[in-house]
Amino acid sequence: MNSIKKTSLQNIFIILILLLATNLKGQPINVSDTIIKIEVPENAEEIHSPTKAAVYSAILPGLGQAYNKKYWKIPLVYAGFATLGYFIGWNNKNYKVLKLAYSDLTDGDPNTNSYLDLDAAKYYDLDNESERNQFENGLNKQQNYYRRNRDLLIISTAGFYALNIIDASVDAHLFDFDISEDLSFNWQPAMGSVDEQLVYGFNCTFNF
Repeated sequence: MNSIKKTSLQNIFIILILLLATNLKGQPINVSDTIIKIEVPENAEEIHSPTKAAVYSAILPGLGQAYNKKYWKIPLVYAGFATLGYFIGWNNKNYKVLKLAYSDLTDGDPNTNSYLDLDAAKYYDLDNESERNQFENGLNKQQNYYRRNRDLLIISTAGFYALNIIDASVDAHLFDFDISEDLSFNWQPAMGSVDEQLVYGFNCTFNF
């Protein structure tokens, strides 16, 4: 009797396995038809781009600072350019005046005498050859002085322009940097194993 029940259970088990296998075979799973869709939340923030900040500042100084939301830097950028521009113009104006005066003094034409409009001309006797030479040397040195200052300021303006781009790029790199005011030091007892021996100590944690 027991052998009959055992045989019946085995037959039922085999039939269930066959039915299950047939069902799986009749409904294949096509992995290629499975589409995995990843949805980006609507409120997800765009990654802050240092490249964009640098390009914006290269196109228009101060625009990269606006992109980084460092609005207080924009007046400083334009104040710097305005100051440099003013002194470039001032040195260039003096250079042109002295250059013309030096040219009029040395061309041998008595009708070109713009150098007489200079205040320094009042302190020299231009009919005296020695003092005339001193005045000529002074004009030459002064025009070179203002020309050199003008050129250095132009170079400084180019450097300030590059600094404006670098500043925007650095600020963009640090835009998402988490600066926390929680500067704390925590410690607690700890236990470890060294060479299968228990070792007691302290576990230290810095929060910054």
